[in-house]
Amino acid sequence: MAKIKKQEAKESGPLKVSFFSKEEISCPVCTEKFRREELLTGGGRQIAGGLTDDLHRLYETSSKYGDSYPLIYQVTVCPKCWFAAMAEDFLQLPGNQYDTAISDEKKRKLDVQLIFPAVNFNEPRTLFSGVVAHYLALWCYHYFTPEFSPTIKSGITALRASWLLDEINKKQPGQHWDWVSVLFKKKARFFYTHAVKMETSGKEPLAGINLGPDTDKNYGYEGVLYLAAYLEYHYGEHNDPALRVKSIDELGRNVAKMFGMGKSSKGKPGPLLERARSLYDLIKTETNEFDG
Repeated sequence: MAKIKKQEAKESGPLKVSFFSKEEISCPVCTEKFRREELLTGGGRQIAGGLTDDLHRLYETSSKYGDSYPLIYQVTVCPKCWFAAMAEDFLQLPGNQYDTAISDEKKRKLDVQLIFPAVNFNEPRTLFSGVVAHYLALWCYHYFTPEFSPTIKSGITALRASWLLDEINKKQPGQHWDWVSVLFKKKARFFYTHAVKMETSGKEPLAGINLGPDTDKNYGYEGVLYLAAYLEYHYGEHNDPALRVKSIDELGRNVAKMFGMGKSSKGKPGPLLERARSLYDLIKTETNEFDG
């Protein structure tokens, strides 16, 4: 690590929090060779803080290393054509999608540039390039076939993008990044709800992959059910009361069945179980008021 130079993350203080790997990888779309940026751990670089209700792990500012944003390194992006996916999927793009992915290059870049300032994926990641990386992954997961579980991964990347946008909004208040964050949470809501339906119908698996949603813990299928209900409750239908109650009631019943409300289980983490109970109570209160 001592040989690594000029690779500190721009928003993380004077000391290195990341490094570029020695081994090059080749983009499966345009064959560009590049080195992936990796997060350094240990030494007090990441100081875990609280857990939000949407299962996002917060990190405290280190007096030595500054702010820590592990999420910004989770998506691999080709610096030339901007094809992007989670690290484990980047080199697994189905061969019959190469031509489509390369022909979409201009559209990918234009879509990003309509919302976000210019970024350079040859440079160390920042909050902005971290958000753009997740948006590009969300954009590119439609190239992947069902065995890669692209629907839930689209939901995860949208949710993570919203969390990073919340951080940007803290640093740049009044520039409407909070509004953009809500848009991504609404996208996440759509993909989480659809992923549950796809898994239930057997069209797309959720087993055997890290479902996060953050990098500190895999909350598994229970976490997906909880977040589908949480996102529907907070970011779903609000204009049509009957439709809203139908959607939140259905997802609320899924949560109740999965968590066996009132029962304890070693297989269901305490923080998730507590949040599921609170969410279920909110849903039941609203649906009962509508029925009454």
